[in-house]
Amino acid sequence: MTDNGEPLRTYTLLVEGMDCVDCARHLEGAVARLPGVQRVEVSFATGRMWLTAASDRTVLAQVQAVAREMGYRVALPARGGRQGFLRRDPKAWFTGAVALLLLAALLVRSFGAPAWANQGLLIAATALSGVPIARKGWAVLRNTHRPDMNVLMIVAALGALAIGEYAEGAVVLFLFSLGELLEALTMERARGAIQALAALSPRQAVRLTPEGEEHVPVEQLAVGDRVLVRPGERIPVDGKIVEGRSEVDQGPITGESLPVRKEREDLVFAGSINGSGALTIVVTRPAKESTLARMVRLVQEAQEKRSPSERFVDRFARVYTPAVVVGALLVAVVPPLLGWGTPTQWLYRALVLLVIACPCALVLSTPVTVVSGLASAARAGILVKGALYLERLAEVRAVAFDKTGTLTSGQPRLVEGRCANHAPDCPPEDCPECLDLLAKAAALERRVRHPLAGAVIEAAQRLQVAERYGPAEEVENEAGLGIKGCVGGHAVKVGSHSYLHGNQEKGEPFCQEVERAAARGGTAILVEDLCCGQRAYGVVADPVRKEASEAIAGLKRAGVRHTVMLTGDRLAVAEQVAREVGVDEVRAELLPQQKVEAVGDLLARYGSVAMVGDGVNDAPALARATVGIAMGVAGSDIALEAADVALMGDDLRGLPELLRLSQQVVSIVRQNVALSLLAKVAFLGLALAGLATLWMAVFADVGISLLVTLNGMRPLLRRGTG
Repeated sequence: MTDNGEPLRTYTLLVEGMDCVDCARHLEGAVARLPGVQRVEVSFATGRMWLTAASDRTVLAQVQAVAREMGYRVALPARGGRQGFLRRDPKAWFTGAVALLLLAALLVRSFGAPAWANQGLLIAATALSGVPIARKGWAVLRNTHRPDMNVLMIVAALGALAIGEYAEGAVVLFLFSLGELLEALTMERARGAIQALAALSPRQAVRLTPEGEEHVPVEQLAVGDRVLVRPGERIPVDGKIVEGRSEVDQGPITGESLPVRKEREDLVFAGSINGSGALTIVVTRPAKESTLARMVRLVQEAQEKRSPSERFVDRFARVYTPAVVVGALLVAVVPPLLGWGTPTQWLYRALVLLVIACPCALVLSTPVTVVSGLASAARAGILVKGALYLERLAEVRAVAFDKTGTLTSGQPRLVEGRCANHAPDCPPEDCPECLDLLAKAAALERRVRHPLAGAVIEAAQRLQVAERYGPAEEVENEAGLGIKGCVGGHAVKVGSHSYLHGNQEKGEPFCQEVERAAARGGTAILVEDLCCGQRAYGVVADPVRKEASEAIAGLKRAGVRHTVMLTGDRLAVAEQVAREVGVDEVRAELLPQQKVEAVGDLLARYGSVAMVGDGVNDAPALARATVGIAMGVAGSDIALEAADVALMGDDLRGLPELLRLSQQVVSIVRQNVALSLLAKVAFLGLALAGLATLWMAVFADVGISLLVTLNGMRPLLRRGTG
């Protein structure tokens, strides 16, 4: 609520016409002073404004009016996206016309025309390029009461004209306009990476009705609607398959490199590409709430959050520019008063200092890199919820993992087993007795609800024996022990060793084999046909993810010094998983609060810790870590909200890739800041020594700005997650 009791609303607005980071800062300051505005953030890197203000539409109109006065256009985003760059930015045409005037001036001078003709063309070029710069500078000065770089450039150009340097005055404004144009054009690509993600979702869908097929906008689809997706088409909404099967490429959402087999009852995500089979899906989420839409929204919100590096650079620029302007005034006035040279000579040097006072390259050095890093991660199916976490990831030296669902699949499976009469050289899947007992166990297990039952049934389905027997009869379930009943006319028991045999027969070789198998990590289940005496065992375990060991090794190569597993499971099971994946330390049989304490201990030892979990059961531990990472969160609202970083898919190899990306982003930011500062210091020295000209200073400023922008876009060149 506002101070007047009016309800608040948050807007996300597109801003067009910004040429640099300074523009964003001044627009932000002007809008913040409007009545009814509670909070405003403007990002040059994304071309967006995040506004929290009174829901009264007059506030939005006032924001648009202030922006228009400063030379910008603010509008609510439309699904159709932005216009072409040249169509919406008239400065491109102005800059082209100025270039022609400068070329004409050069030709006139080359052919020996009168001096007034050359000067007239140069003054015309200065006026043509200077009017929009002066208009914008005046609007900023009036709204913020502080000169921006537009004002500095106009003063420098007018000063050059005043001392007869017509060519330099015209070239200064031309290079400044050209530089801003090229910077804005280059930023389009960084912004386009996120826009391309949003564009993955089709705009139309084929809805199935009793009357047949109809083509409708995806926004009109409601939960429960049936949608037809033909081979090769993109899936328009999140939904559940009710008919058909196909290979679906979920790479744009989860970062998976290979298509995934999908069939009836499986979930699919908007933006995924259907393979060779037609699918009928039932809509489970409206288009605006799809996993893809939430990914795009979270990335855009992440771009709003400034990193410590960005805040430092912004604070430095606020001090740097006024200090250099004051220095320029002193240079223009003091030396001539002391008789150290002519006023014209020192005025020229002061004008060069004014150009150097523009902090474009310095302020641009960080946001473009951060936006590129966030976009690159999102393209690989990884959501980083802010530049702060991207920078923190580069410092991580220890990584803690939950076990179930993180290092393991989280889906118990029957991983081994055999019958008592099993021949050593015959695989269990080829043994008739093993398969028959599995079929009988599955018939019984279908009558109960627990994870071990699901593992037995899944194995029977995988080996195509699940339908061998009809429903079990006379079923008796003893919770925590086992189940017995009649299957195919035979009395059958399924459960633990103690349930089937008590403490008898433990010395028997078969029973000893069962104990050894269970000791390797897992839960042993016995099945016995009481009519014919056939027996078999199976071990149900949560299998380790096949890429887990590769991911752990990749983290070590990325600079992680210590990895640890935090789990509530038994120590023997945890140690078996640890041996398979290669983690350095195991802490087992932990309660949720003990996991939080373990993360605190790691923070004390290593300083910066990432915690990887499912984002739901591990929320307290994720919150305690320097960076909390949830994985496999596609379709999960809770997990997306709980974590600082979210891996949309289940591939752990995204973790080392994410750390290397964060390290690259931090390295590029440091390179850009260092390059910008060195260039400024070098030209300050050259200007004071009288060795720098106006056009050299502008050219250097534009060149460094473009260089840091292009360098900052390098994260976009990265490929998937390995």
